[in-house]
Amino acid sequence: MKEVRRIFVQRKAELDIEATNLLKDIKENLLIDSLKDLKIIYRYDIEDIDEETYLKARNTIFSEPPVDMVFDEEITIDKDEKIFAAEFLPGQYDQRADFVSQCLQLLTCKEKPTVRVAKVIIVKGNISDEEFKKIKSYCINPVDSRESALEKPTSLKMEFASPQQIEYLEGFINCNEEELEALRKELGLAMNYDDFKFCQDYFKNEEKRDPSITEIRVLDTYWSDHCRHTTFLTNIKNIKIEDGEFTVPIKEAYEEYLAGREKIYGENKKSITLMDIALMGMKELKKLGKLDDLEESDEINACSIIVNVDVDGKDEEWLIMFKNETHNHPTEIEPFGGAHTCLGGAIRDPLSGRSYVYQAMRITGSGDPRTLVKDTLPGKLPQRKITIEAAQGYSSYGNQIGLTTGHVAEIYDEGYVAKRMELGAVISAIPRENVLRGVPEEGDIIIILGGRTGRDGCGGATGSSREHTEESLTSCGAEVQKGNPPIERHIQRLFRNPKVSKMIKRCNDFGAGGVSVAIGELADGLKINLDLVPTKYEGLDGTELAISESQERMAVVIEKDKVNEFIALAEEENLEATVVAEVTSEKRLTMFWKGNAIVDISRAFLNSNGAVHYADVHVVNPEAKDNYFNTILPEVKEKLEDIKEAWLANLKDLNICSQKGLVEMFDSTIGAGTVLLPYGGKYQLTPAECMVAKVPVLEGDTNTATIMSHGYNPKMSRWSPFHGAVYAMIEAAAKVVAVGGDYKTIRFTLQEYFERLGEDPKRWGKPFSAVLGAYLVQKRLGTGSIGGKDSMSGTFEDLDVPPTLTAFAVNVAKADKIISPEFKKANSTVIYIPLKRDKYELPDFDELDKVYSKVTELIQKGKVLSAHTIRLGGIAEAISKMSFGNKIGMIFTAEMDKEALFEPNYGSLILEINKADENLFDDISYIVLGQTQESPYIKLNNKEIAIEEMIGAWTETLEKVFPTKVETTNVKPISKTYSIRNIEKAKVKIAKPRVIIPLFPGTNAEYETQKAFENAGGIGNIFVFKNLTPSHIEDSINRLAEEINNSQIIALPGGYNAGDKLEGSGRFIVTVFKNPKVKEAVMNLLNKRDGLILGIGSGFQALIKLGLVPYGEIRDIDNSSPTLTFNTLGRTVSTMVTTKIVSVKSPWFANVELGDLHTIAVAHGEGRFVADEEMMNSLFENGQVASQYVDFEGNPSYDIAYNPNGSMNAIEAITSPDGRILGKMGHSERIGSNVAKNIVGEKNQKLFKAGIDYFA
Repeated sequence: MKEVRRIFVQRKAELDIEATNLLKDIKENLLIDSLKDLKIIYRYDIEDIDEETYLKARNTIFSEPPVDMVFDEEITIDKDEKIFAAEFLPGQYDQRADFVSQCLQLLTCKEKPTVRVAKVIIVKGNISDEEFKKIKSYCINPVDSRESALEKPTSLKMEFASPQQIEYLEGFINCNEEELEALRKELGLAMNYDDFKFCQDYFKNEEKRDPSITEIRVLDTYWSDHCRHTTFLTNIKNIKIEDGEFTVPIKEAYEEYLAGREKIYGENKKSITLMDIALMGMKELKKLGKLDDLEESDEINACSIIVNVDVDGKDEEWLIMFKNETHNHPTEIEPFGGAHTCLGGAIRDPLSGRSYVYQAMRITGSGDPRTLVKDTLPGKLPQRKITIEAAQGYSSYGNQIGLTTGHVAEIYDEGYVAKRMELGAVISAIPRENVLRGVPEEGDIIIILGGRTGRDGCGGATGSSREHTEESLTSCGAEVQKGNPPIERHIQRLFRNPKVSKMIKRCNDFGAGGVSVAIGELADGLKINLDLVPTKYEGLDGTELAISESQERMAVVIEKDKVNEFIALAEEENLEATVVAEVTSEKRLTMFWKGNAIVDISRAFLNSNGAVHYADVHVVNPEAKDNYFNTILPEVKEKLEDIKEAWLANLKDLNICSQKGLVEMFDSTIGAGTVLLPYGGKYQLTPAECMVAKVPVLEGDTNTATIMSHGYNPKMSRWSPFHGAVYAMIEAAAKVVAVGGDYKTIRFTLQEYFERLGEDPKRWGKPFSAVLGAYLVQKRLGTGSIGGKDSMSGTFEDLDVPPTLTAFAVNVAKADKIISPEFKKANSTVIYIPLKRDKYELPDFDELDKVYSKVTELIQKGKVLSAHTIRLGGIAEAISKMSFGNKIGMIFTAEMDKEALFEPNYGSLILEINKADENLFDDISYIVLGQTQESPYIKLNNKEIAIEEMIGAWTETLEKVFPTKVETTNVKPISKTYSIRNIEKAKVKIAKPRVIIPLFPGTNAEYETQKAFENAGGIGNIFVFKNLTPSHIEDSINRLAEEINNSQIIALPGGYNAGDKLEGSGRFIVTVFKNPKVKEAVMNLLNKRDGLILGIGSGFQALIKLGLVPYGEIRDIDNSSPTLTFNTLGRTVSTMVTTKIVSVKSPWFANVELGDLHTIAVAHGEGRFVADEEMMNSLFENGQVASQYVDFEGNPSYDIAYNPNGSMNAIEAITSPDGRILGKMGHSERIGSNVAKNIVGEKNQKLFKAGIDYFA
């Protein structure tokens, strides 16, 4: 029997941010004062490696001597300590274990060793057994994890029982009503009795046999609300709309809808359904020729519009795709995994349309995250835990895959205690010529591409369609998928290759329903061989193979003669591609397992979507006394006598306060295309209301940008779902207008999220009136909702989510015309343009058209300096946030009605304009509020409110949930410069130097790095390191060494893996570069060929772990070596920083001057530079500290606002002794025209030009 080795790795106490934060969390939220200390130790059990490999890996893969303590085989604990360990459930994907295994395989070039990881937690203090139980319960979520035994196992091999033959439900077709219902409940099906009876009739009358359990599971999945929108397709029979003041427009909208049906359907009457109402606006507008930009095809991957994109001044036809997706149920029960795969699933929809996803938005709904753990409902996770871990999950996926998250907003409402809302929206693009929409034909082949199949996600679609109960936490574990973002990154890269995208006739992503849906939807006739489906481990039976929702998989239809070429191209991208099915002429879905047809169903029955369902609707009249537009926040109203106190109370509201600590967890600059950062102005404190990004052209530059915004207010929607939907769309449209978009060319997509409706007509009345509200707005604005998603299971026992219709608005604009909301200068005029409402509280759409058209026109002419919409907190909220970014104050020139300052007049706008331009607005109604001023105060009604005091109130509410501050220090960083340049250049001159850009698992900044070097005159070569098999590894190592030998520069771009922890791409790079062949090539480049090396982000991590900086050679590091460790905040930080050039020794800084300041993007979780005093002094003395984080005066700083990772001596970049190797955390490659427009400062360090010019 092979030996199992065990190693424990503990971060040194002074650097263990994770343990420090967990200790604080437990003390504050579990109220266990007796807890005095806490340690976190990662335990690795490894099988199938020899002693030599273990010793090599001990201080490189498992640990780092400067920051970690290592214990072999066992650890000891003190008498006053208690210990437990947590590990993932068997079969759950563990990214940390997987990446360690991959790194170990690099050392051996053999099969991957088995690795099992546990998190060991040791608590110290006089802790009772009951308190210890509470701590364990808080730290271990039974949905995906379990307590791990402390004893070392004798083997890590998982024992899988041989799967049994698939069961057939004997006697099914002859069951009576009671027996059928009992069986339905026993099987835990999501389908209702009518659907199950429908199945019985089909098998009895058409197939004349009993079904297999697989067939029933497949049908349950295929017809689930999640997959087939069962609720939205329910036939609505009897409709009652109560009489009342605010139901008048609902009745009128319904009558208009009925008239629209006559125009669209004529004699061909369709059933009235929620889906039909949701789509009717689009259908009517399309018939009128107002939606001519829609891409139409039988392949429905995402909303898709045809736009012109200028590339270097020449227009090209592109497809812009966008999609919204929820993962409410999975995130509720397993927050990290649920949110992680929410984004993964949202990406895969447009990705399956072959488009490149480049920006994401995250909108979530939560209960109050400040609620004490002890007040958590039975059967629920604490709201704090859900909201924090969900943010970590979503950001982890986006950060790893290299997707800009351009906008993040969390909506707080106690209704979301029933079930969280986890909503992601993405936008993507591709040249239209690169997409061919084909029709599958007999003989075409279907390939599974990407990840392997496991048990994770089995039943996810049906789980998401069921009501949440107290037992969900312990019964739903297998339903939550685990994501592997680096695989999806490679699929993105593969589909970006026109040769590949043009081969694909049709594509479907593996989301809900797995093989049964992803492949099952591709063609009418299919034969699927489940034995060919690649698996993560043995033991899966045919049913699991058919419905598993394991992530990062695509199903593609390819012509038979192109299969080998497709598989070869996938392999070059380090992706598995396996033939599993073929298209047949017989219209049946057939699945084979172990030679038997375990599924054999007619397409007509499958596509029936089950039994026809019926419902009645009763729309309740919204109470006039509760009219949302007549309310202001209660905490504001009670303080109205003192306008300053009311103003500050408004800023403290949970839905108005700062979410900066949350937003900064998401990388907002990856891809070098972000036009507006989430927070703008000199101080990065004014929240942007939209996300805006340039279309990601691979070659050249573009001025074409996309805008995406959202709208929704739960309080308004609770009063009237109809009005809530109307103003969700108006809010989204107003935000687009406020940044410079045109509301007339907006395309909407909607997200509906409602309680479980059951058979209660009043419950049905809520989504009914909401979709009617959305229909009305589409008709009045003349622009349609061309897509959407519904989730109709927002119920936990007797709690319901608020009626939720979230509107997303997408628009295409010119990047150079985009404006941002922060005040730009003193002595501007500030005007307020109210949106008029009628007696039914609906917008005056004629006035809206006049106002929005005028504002768009003047923004395009450069006459509007900044703009902000009015939302929940009224004028006071908007003015405050506009003032924060540049700390520019404002004087109200007239006495203001106190209540009017706080009214939620959605759709209204505030503009900053030059005084001379007031007359340009004479043809619309507006009010001059006042003028901006240099003095950092808001002055109104003879009161002054300091901007600093406002910021303090605004930031304190969520500080303990999403911290932005750390303990301050009086210590000053070293401030020392080095002015002697290394003027030597390469001895061999090369006109176009070659830059090798290795792409490892986790690398995600290769495109912008390549473009930066090529714009500077070099040749960028992205090299994909393959490691699917031992032979791939050996080949990749040989080829990488060869590529280095043929290059002049090595560039290691940024990347992530699970928040930059041990499994980060930096460790992977280190393991590869320490291979003797690669090491020799690197040292030859440096010592014999005058080469250069650049590492940014995780590339810097790799350089420092290799010893290339600061030592200039690949060597083992020890306790005295510098390193990079976790940010002091204990989370990823994405922001812009000011850096100062403090040494010009390096040839990389040949084009800048000593003391130059630059504004650079940072985005990392492990970027804090640490070193001992002796090393620090040596680095400064030798001129190896290249740049430091500084304040606006150019002083190195420990202030978290300027040094966001807490780097010692504010060090941002260091070099090798001669300066030819540069490692830096700031992303100098994230630059370009109109990038980060709302951030001031010089962004171009001319770094890449200097590197290329070194060889001139």
